[in-house]
Amino acid sequence: MNFPLYIAKRYIFSRSKNNAINIINRIASMGIIVGTMALFVVLSVFSGLKVFSLSFTNEIDPDLKITSTLGKSFLITPDQESQIKKIDGIISYTKIIEERVLFLFKDKQKVTYLKGVDRNYPVVNDIRKKLFNGQWLKPDTYQVVIGYGISRDFSLGILDFENPLQIFAPKPGKGTIENPEEAFNKTDVLPVGVYSISEDLDSKYVFADLGLAQELLMYKPNQISGVEFNLKDNADENAIDAKLKAIFQNKITIKNRAQLNESLYKMLNTENIAVYLIFTLVIIVALFNLIGALIMMILEKKGNLKTLFNLGTEINHLRKIFLLQGTLLSVFGGLIGLLLGIILVVLQQKFEMIMLTPTLAYPVVFTVENVLIVMGTIVSLGFVASLIASSRVSKKLLD
Repeated sequence: MNFPLYIAKRYIFSRSKNNAINIINRIASMGIIVGTMALFVVLSVFSGLKVFSLSFTNEIDPDLKITSTLGKSFLITPDQESQIKKIDGIISYTKIIEERVLFLFKDKQKVTYLKGVDRNYPVVNDIRKKLFNGQWLKPDTYQVVIGYGISRDFSLGILDFENPLQIFAPKPGKGTIENPEEAFNKTDVLPVGVYSISEDLDSKYVFADLGLAQELLMYKPNQISGVEFNLKDNADENAIDAKLKAIFQNKITIKNRAQLNESLYKMLNTENIAVYLIFTLVIIVALFNLIGALIMMILEKKGNLKTLFNLGTEINHLRKIFLLQGTLLSVFGGLIGLLLGIILVVLQQKFEMIMLTPTLAYPVVFTVENVLIVMGTIVSLGFVASLIASSRVSKKLLD
């Protein structure tokens, strides 16, 4: 057996004659256990908050979305559509038009996005599950589906035949505008449904038929602003990207779900890193107790170390005893803290002990990644703390 490891294990499991050293060892162990548990629980909470936050955008964002790199819109030919259908990994796709327009209802007005969609849109994005009231629009009609925020701002219900919602879209062209009334295309639409996803999205989109959007914006029948795709779970995204770029001759921009919400992903990742660093600092402070406990152990075992040194044990091997002792304490404390943290996370997932609202439990997610991060942090920091403490063993100390 490795001699320093054998001695280190003896020092870990044996009680000291000095009661103060035993108390310090217990405090150091409890600091590691509590720090590990707290770090794992907090990382699991932020993983849950990340999933919870992204769940709102995932309801309406596609797996892939293509837009034109040369302008707001592009033309799609029947041949290109047939090639898209042959791409392996694509379940379905939908053609869309997105444009900011003016909405007017009675004496209230709002500028937001009109989103023209074809009959495949509910297949690619299961928007029907998010309908708060009413039904989804029928193709080739002047029906629209509005968000709950727009409905609230306008005090607008559904199927109000006497008071239609008006849409004003600027006409394309050049030159000065002499008559403001001729500068806009206008149409009346009938809200037939209200969707509710999140506060931001509920005030962002008004869904209409693709043909209505093309008519309002004076687009050609095959002119659109984007295509959204629903992919298979095991689809090769890079291969699909390459095929789509070949079909559209590299005149399109392709974004996946993360890229469509780049700012949100960056914010969530930044918050996660910030919390990790804060709790890592707490663990570093707790590991000062480990350094103190090891130094007290070195001073207590000074006579034994001197005997071993006189018997021919090298200083490096004596230092290794306490390096291994501190590292093993970190490993054991980390495993116990991690086990307690996992139990808390699983209990929260199963029994919803802590609630955000009366109907919503605090979201937590158990991931192997968080387990590896926590153990890697505890073991590495414990190793550094043990290395600092073990460096106190020297010839000068033994003399």
